Amino acid sequence: MSRPVLAVGALGGTIASTPSAAGGSAVVPTAGAAELAAAVPGLADLAAVRATTLARLPSPSLAETDLLGALAWARAEVGAGAQGVVLTQGTDTLEESAFLLDLLWDSPVPLVLTGAMRAADAAGADGPANLLTAARVALAPASAGRGVLVALAEQVHAARWVSKTDSMAPAAFASPSFGPVGRCVETEVRYAAPPPRRAAALAVPGDRAPAARRPRVPLVATHLGDDGFVLGSLDLAGVDAVVVAGLGAGHVSTAMADVVGQVAAVVPVVVATRTGAGPTARATYGYPGAELDLLDRGVLGAGWLPPVKARLLLWALALTGPLDRGRVAAALAEHGAP
Repeated sequence: MSRPVLAVGALGGTIASTPSAAGGSAVVPTAGAAELAAAVPGLADLAAVRATTLARLPSPSLAETDLLGALAWARAEVGAGAQGVVLTQGTDTLEESAFLLDLLWDSPVPLVLTGAMRAADAAGADGPANLLTAARVALAPASAGRGVLVALAEQVHAARWVSKTDSMAPAAFASPSFGPVGRCVETEVRYAAPPPRRAAALAVPGDRAPAARRPRVPLVATHLGDDGFVLGSLDLAGVDAVVVAGLGAGHVSTAMADVVGQVAAVVPVVVATRTGAGPTARATYGYPGAELDLLDRGVLGAGWLPPVKARLLLWALALTGPLDRGRVAAALAEHGAP
């Protein structure tokens, strides 16, 4: 019986990191996809692996265009017969990469992201175990049709809900609002429910966004005592939309609300909650800067999307044309709710 084909692509990150100099403790991404796959006991018995090094970058240096390139690679691998696709990268931006790819992934074949919290030479390095888990998830029949998944620490998360919730802990990922969708126990992948309904994938004009058409969607976080200085300082020329990481259920100060309204008269503005879980409110609070006031000023609530994912939704939407409030509202209704 022939083994299934598994495509493994590597972008860099801690999972690919080794000491930068002899005797030093600081690590940098150096390993490629073939080296990562070779370090996983039992992976070659599980599947015929096609390994491709896409980049050797720390994840803070990844850009949306790098992910569009990874998307093109993953689609080509599926077209060439891969039954599952795994992408490795650094954990700092992994939740954002997974969500952006999920917005654009239009295949039932599983695309699974994984990484590591400990470098390859560290005691208790978690990279090989996470890569093996991701491979099992990618090849599991029950993973089909679930879109992009994230597999770390033997848990499976949906790209829409996963977040990095700890800066250094080995178990750094969670889905705060709804929990993981599955687990890998021994060698089996188990899901608690059938695949959910998936929103239609957003269109991508070619494999990469031309430099001249790369969308620009700033993200501004508010805070205690914010008078709107940072938001009001933005040069809106060339800006497609703005996301505000709001307080509580999507709130800002009275002074900030005036500035938000002024910006919303020029480009679409979306307010998300910075709390890390739960949605923006729609009809609870009516004071200046609360959701009812912001809605009256033309601002949109991000629903269940955290600020970084709301920003990516607008960025991907802007790839295919100018944004207006109607387009953004429709996209948030489709992608910002369970």
